Amino acid sequence: MRLIFMGTPEFAVPTLERLVHDGREIVAAFTQPDKPSGRGKKLNAPPVKLAAESHGIPVYQPARIKANEEVRAVFEEAAADACIVAAYGKILPEWLLRIPRLGCINVHASLLPRYRGAAPINWVIANGERETGITIMQMDAGMDTGPLLAARAIHIGERETASQLSIRLSQLGADVLSETLPKIEQGRITPIAQDNAQATYAPILKREDGLINVKLTAQEISNRVRAFEPWPGVFTTFRGQRLMIRRAEESQARPEYRIGSVISIDHSGIRAACAEQTALLILELQIEGKRRMSAWDFANGMRLRQGDDLFGCVIPMNGSSANVSGEA
Repeated sequence: MRLIFMGTPEFAVPTLERLVHDGREIVAAFTQPDKPSGRGKKLNAPPVKLAAESHGIPVYQPARIKANEEVRAVFEEAAADACIVAAYGKILPEWLLRIPRLGCINVHASLLPRYRGAAPINWVIANGERETGITIMQMDAGMDTGPLLAARAIHIGERETASQLSIRLSQLGADVLSETLPKIEQGRITPIAQDNAQATYAPILKREDGLINVKLTAQEISNRVRAFEPWPGVFTTFRGQRLMIRRAEESQARPEYRIGSVISIDHSGIRAACAEQTALLILELQIEGKRRMSAWDFANGMRLRQGDDLFGCVIPMNGSSANVSGEA
């Protein structure tokens, strides 16, 4: 089975490696261009590029796909049976989807039709879900709207972060695709149309998604701390500086305190009042540009006291509250 592979981040690497291990002939790998990072703005290659090169697979890194005749030529000359896509990072044009004999097959990190979009792993945690999974999907011109070929669910750990869940899902994606490809090749799978009425969305993360909203409950903030680790993180402004909350969990409520204020400080951490009379136990924090530290050390260093404003905006106990979701 001749394949083209399209993927970019670490999430896609186990799928590429499994295809190689299974003896699939991968004639080309497409990934995003190298990007500058760090103070020196040194160009860094995407994980998929490094993995593909280690197996001698030709790598292509077009900045644009939609009207790229070079990409079209590669796809047409490859005469691939299918194109496997895992977190490539760009929407593929319809003409490209039609070129491989069996079309383009996507390894998506959610149980479609829920959490279509660029950041399903982050938003499934942010929204407090307890289950997610992998879907193998036949791609069409929409965003994650194509018919379903296979799916497998897993439980989300109570304290699992997006980074940790991504590792598990990347391995699961490789497993499910490996089991599904022979059935696709042999015509033993009947694609199932998605129920669009059940669709939810997981938009690409923005920096401002990490800003603490005082209308969120302690559980909702705790979910976001896990969901937005390592980026964009959950943060607030504290004494004129950006303060990142690195680890936190829901604690016992103390309704007499105002939202955003410090309830108590001890060796277990800092308790802060949140919406709907809930309390957040903060375990680790980080002033932007400084080292990460325990909440106890932070409180001592900053001479933090009970009643101090921690979230940059203390509002009265009877302030309004709302559920903020990543769904559109």
